[in-house]
Amino acid sequence: MANSFKLGESQLHYLAPRLQAYMNEQLGVELGGFDARFLLDFLAEELGREIYNKALQDAQAALAARMESLQAAIWELEQ
Repeated sequence: MANSFKLGESQLHYLAPRLQAYMNEQLGVELGGFDARFLLDFLAEELGREIYNKALQDAQAALAARMESLQAAIWELEQ
């Protein structure tokens, strides 16, 4: 896994205007496009690892629950 969490151009293109609108509506702060992209890059770098790891934990928990269900179904077939 890479040490750097960078957003792709399409992600920045999608997220920057949303961040600009949020900052303006919620905080009354107007961000330019460059500033929004810079802030998104900073947030991705600072928060990316934690968000990624949480997503992996959630996926692992979902998979474990699915495996448990599958094991129960197999056990029922064996009876």
